[in-house]
Amino acid sequence: MQDIKKLLTREKLIYFLLLNFGLAVLAAGVHFFKAPNNFAFGGTSGISILISSLTPFNVGTAMLLINAVLVVIGLVFLGPKRMGVTIYSSMALSVFVDLFERIWPMSAPFTDDKFLELCYAVILPAVGSAIVFNIGASSGGTDIVAMILSDKTSIEIGKALLLSDFLIALAAGGLYGVRTGMYCVLGLLAKAFVVDGVIENINIRKKITIVSQHPDEILEFIINDLKRGATVYTAHGAFSGRDEEVITTVLGRRQAVLLRNYIRRVDPASFITIVNSSETIGKGFRSI
Repeated sequence: MQDIKKLLTREKLIYFLLLNFGLAVLAAGVHFFKAPNNFAFGGTSGISILISSLTPFNVGTAMLLINAVLVVIGLVFLGPKRMGVTIYSSMALSVFVDLFERIWPMSAPFTDDKFLELCYAVILPAVGSAIVFNIGASSGGTDIVAMILSDKTSIEIGKALLLSDFLIALAAGGLYGVRTGMYCVLGLLAKAFVVDGVIENINIRKKITIVSQHPDEILEFIINDLKRGATVYTAHGAFSGRDEEVITTVLGRRQAVLLRNYIRRVDPASFITIVNSSETIGKGFRSI
């Protein structure tokens, strides 16, 4: 029982650290690259960049006000149980942006290369969002609107959010010029692909299937050296006409290389297939 409590406490700590790290990376992208270049492509950060250009509020303060309003609306329509960690994420992201503004004010972009700045304005928030989404959390903001729409209407949420983000990008074009607006649309489209790619690469594992004349040695290496499990079953070879021991295991990238090199030494005649698994759930990997 004590071990279970320790494990749960450790998982909560890791969850909290990853959540804040993801939010901090997202906030860094907003402050250092999106705001100085007026890259207002979607979400509360995009709206806040527009507001900061039209009012005395800075981006962090504008985000804090918008997210506070969205949190209140979310609590009214969804209740505190449904909102959960989204309340914390919404406010923490705004605080991180405001903190960066105080520690390192940005009066101008780092460089004169607009496209280079756009790349970082896409990559950093995408990586931060991917880390947050991957642990099952949300960065808040317009996600709260999506949750409400999902509960109360039959609107297709993805299309509705994409349309709203596109309108924010168009507003940026009207306020900052066509060139900036086009960069915002490009950044909006690129972010969706980058987020998916980062999440997939975070979770990717190698599923390895091995047919070998030395299954015991290979199993010993997997269990004792790689500290992983495996499944063993007997299959009938259509070409050879005999029964063969088949080993299946799931490993990380580095472990897969170590196993492949070991099998090459032990049994060069073995048959190995290695395929990517975009998500692996279970003991030793990601929990449900």
